[in-house]
Amino acid sequence: MRSSPFARLDAFFAPAPQRRRVAFLTAQPFAHRGLHGAGRIENSRAAFSAAVAAGHGIELDVQASRDGEPFVFHDEELDRLTDESGPLARRPGSILAAIPLAGSAETLPRLDEILALVAGRVPILIEIKTRETNAGALCLAVRRALEGYRGDVAVMSFNPDVSRWFADHAARIARGLVVTEQEAHGLAGRLRRRAALWRAKPDFLAYDVRDLPSRFAATARDRGLPLLTWTVRDAATEATGLAHADEIIYERPEAG
Repeated sequence: MRSSPFARLDAFFAPAPQRRRVAFLTAQPFAHRGLHGAGRIENSRAAFSAAVAAGHGIELDVQASRDGEPFVFHDEELDRLTDESGPLARRPGSILAAIPLAGSAETLPRLDEILALVAGRVPILIEIKTRETNAGALCLAVRRALEGYRGDVAVMSFNPDVSRWFADHAARIARGLVVTEQEAHGLAGRLRRRAALWRAKPDFLAYDVRDLPSRFAATARDRGLPLLTWTVRDAATEATGLAHADEIIYERPEAG
């Protein structure tokens, strides 16, 4: 095991999970925003159905409508993936649910629709996208959507307050911290990542593949936190991911 001056503090503030709780995270790859490409748009019902057919897990993004409903959509703005413009968060759920995805007969899906579609057939990773100061409301909405869901599911976020909220209010749900080293280098970056780890109390890490190998990631993995890596898009990053992480979150838009 790699030594770290923070080893005891890491074990205290962010203990490793029971292995059986998180075993599903490393049993198959995860399709990033579903298995999209070949006419299937990201974060769509068609992309998720294709991932289920392939037997792969699903990674998806969730953010809140103006009235707090969790919708499956990545961007803050509607512009790239719809013919509408402006922030998703300014529209109520009733309006968002009627907006078509670009080049598709589908509309923006609510989280509960996708849970019903997947129905426990493959694991789901829910990335919760929330403003730094308002994590609790969306976390609560996601928890409510998951009530009664019987499939394997985990939540994760760049925001450590999301994982911490689930640690405090829904500890049965596996929770992860999404990490990149691209925007925070040197000592300040290392301290920021460790503070986020201690705040989040995650069951796993989802790490930027561009940063692997990483001493921080390897130390967490060595002491029992599963390590996923994103976003794998080619043979080179797949090799890196398989060498330094437990499973990959991949995206191959050209795939059929």
